[in-house]
Amino acid sequence: MAGVEAPCALIVMGVSGSGKSTVANALGERLGWRFEDGDSFHPASNVEKMQAGHPLTDEDRWPWLNAIADEIERVCKHGEHVIIACSALKHIYRDVLLRGRDDVRFVFLRGTKELIAERLARRKGHFMPPELLTSQFNTLEPPEAGEHVITVSIDESVEAIVDGVVRQLKLGGAQR
Repeated sequence: MAGVEAPCALIVMGVSGSGKSTVANALGERLGWRFEDGDSFHPASNVEKMQAGHPLTDEDRWPWLNAIADEIERVCKHGEHVIIACSALKHIYRDVLLRGRDDVRFVFLRGTKELIAERLARRKGHFMPPELLTSQFNTLEPPEAGEHVITVSIDESVEAIVDGVVRQLKLGGAQR
């Protein structure tokens, strides 16, 4: 849409099992932007800790969040676009990811604990065990309007969620 500048990065956020990777990948395909799974930025020690059923501490998360923020910085500096799936559960985490930028948007995937627990129970091959869902909800500080956020319900199809995000971004179909 004319006159609307696309953000350089979208961070699709929410608790584990909310559909971050699925929605972020679909958004990337729709917009023609590169998709990155925030999980790939975790140091091995974080993955091992989660696989063992232990929630991460803030100290565990700082190197991970800074690695994602570095990638956002690189992408934006080069005039590229990226969509990153990242839990970004606390306000302070989102502040680290933004580093004061106003050309990044969060897409918050909101859903009930019951729905997400049901999804996690069906998911295979992911390092985040369903037992950690309660700790994710306990940590979650839902984003506020001033955080450049688009909030969408996960009760809809992936296509409907992507349509809603694109509509709220006022980008039209695809931007590069």
